[in-house]
Amino acid sequence: MNIQTLTISSALQQLRSGSISAAELIQAQMQIVERLNPVINAFITVMPASESDQAGNSLSGALSGIPIAVKDLYQTAGTLTTSGTSFFEKFIPTESAVVVEKLKAAGAVIHGKTNTHEVALGVTGINPHYGTVRNPWNIRHITGGSSSGSAAAVAAGMCVAAMGTDTGGSIRIPASLCGVVGLKPTYGRISTRGITPLSWNLDHAGSLTKNVEDAAILLQVLAGYDALDPASVNMRVDDYLSDLHSGVGSLRVAVLTGDYAWDADPEVSDAVRAAAQVFVSLGARVQPVELNFLREAALANSLMTQADGAAFHRERMAEHPLGFGEDVRLRLQTGAGFSSGEYALARRTQSEMRRRMEGFFEEYDLLLTPATPIPAPLIEGNDALEQARRLTRFTAPFNLTGLPALSLPCGFSESGLPLGLQIIGAAWKEAGVLQAGAAYESATAWHTHRAPVI
Repeated sequence: MNIQTLTISSALQQLRSGSISAAELIQAQMQIVERLNPVINAFITVMPASESDQAGNSLSGALSGIPIAVKDLYQTAGTLTTSGTSFFEKFIPTESAVVVEKLKAAGAVIHGKTNTHEVALGVTGINPHYGTVRNPWNIRHITGGSSSGSAAAVAAGMCVAAMGTDTGGSIRIPASLCGVVGLKPTYGRISTRGITPLSWNLDHAGSLTKNVEDAAILLQVLAGYDALDPASVNMRVDDYLSDLHSGVGSLRVAVLTGDYAWDADPEVSDAVRAAAQVFVSLGARVQPVELNFLREAALANSLMTQADGAAFHRERMAEHPLGFGEDVRLRLQTGAGFSSGEYALARRTQSEMRRRMEGFFEEYDLLLTPATPIPAPLIEGNDALEQARRLTRFTAPFNLTGLPALSLPCGFSESGLPLGLQIIGAAWKEAGVLQAGAAYESATAWHTHRAPVI
C-alpha cells in the first residue's frame, strides 16, 4: 500500500478493513511530511504525532482516521495560526474555525497547517516570511496560490486531502498548477467563520483533493448554514455522493471561446478542447460560447479583493507597513487608494454579473474554461510575478459571481507540468459540477498521474 497515493475513499476502505490503523496511517503520513517538507515547504506548522494518535479511533465518522491539512488561515485552537504573515507569527487562537470543528467531528486528523501566500493576497506561493512553496512536479516552478501549501501537500502525498480558501482563484489556481482537484463551492455554502479574511465579500472555503469523489465527500461534511457567519446562506444541502457517478447524460455544456479565451497558451486551449470532446463522447450537448464580459468581472474582483484586504489590514498598514512583504504591501496600498466611487461601481458590476450568469445558466447546465491559461511559471526571475494577473483570468469572475467551480487535471504541458480544466455551474448546483467532474475522470486518466517528487 502506497500511503502517498491514498485517497479519502481508499484510505477509509483500508482503515475499515483493518489493513491499517488510524495511528499507523498518521504516523506513516508524518514520516512523508518529515521527508518531503524540507524540499517542498508545504507546511508552516506540523501537528505533533502524539496529538493525533488518539484521533480516528472510532470508524463511524465520515472521515474517521483521515489525515487532513488545513491552510494556515484556518484558526486551530491551541495551535499557531500565522496566516502566512509575520504579524501573526505568535498567534495561537483559543477557538477553531467552523470547518476545522466539522472535520474533527467527522473523525479527521488535522496534522498540519499549510503554507500560503502572505495573508492570501497573491497567487505565486512565494512568501518572504515562511519561504517559497515548490511545485512537486518540478521544484523550480511555483505552485500557484494562495493555497500553495495545501495543493503541494496533496500533490506530493503529504496529506490525503487539504483545505484552502479562494478569493480570486486561490484554490483552483494551485490545483491546476499542481495537478490536483480544487473545489470552490457557491459563496455562502461553507462557513468561513474562524478563517482570516481577505475579502468578506469574495472569500470561499473549499478543498484540494486527489480526485472528485474526495471533493464530494468533504463537501458533504462541510456544507451547511452557520447562523453566526454573516456570509453563510441557509440553503438546503444536497446529497453530493449518491448520484456522483451517474454521468452527464444530455447536459447542455458551453465551452468558452472568443476574445477572452485567447489569452490561454495553445497547449492549454488544446487540452480544454480535447476535454470538451470527452463530454461529447459522454453524451453532452457541447457548444462554444463567447463571454467577453468576464473581463469586467475579473477587474471588479481584483479591485474588491485589494480594497477589502486594505480595510481588514488597515491598522497594520498604518502602524507597520514594512512588516508586509513588498508584493502584498503594494497591493494593500493600491486597495487603500481606490475611491468609494470606484468601489461602488465594482459592487454594481458584481450585481450585474451575477444576473448575467443567472441568465446564462438558464440556457446551459455547465461552462468549461481553462483553470489557468498557462502551466506553472518558474520561481526564479520575474516570470511568476509578471504572470500573477494572468493566472486569475479564468478564476476571478466566479468569485465575483459566487458560482461553484471545480478545477481538475486535463493534461500536461510539453515540459511535463499539469494543466487544469475548470467546470462552472449555476449557484448551489455543486452536485452537478461534481457529477460532471467525476464523469470526466471516469473517461480519462489525468487524475491518476502522480508528481515525480513522490
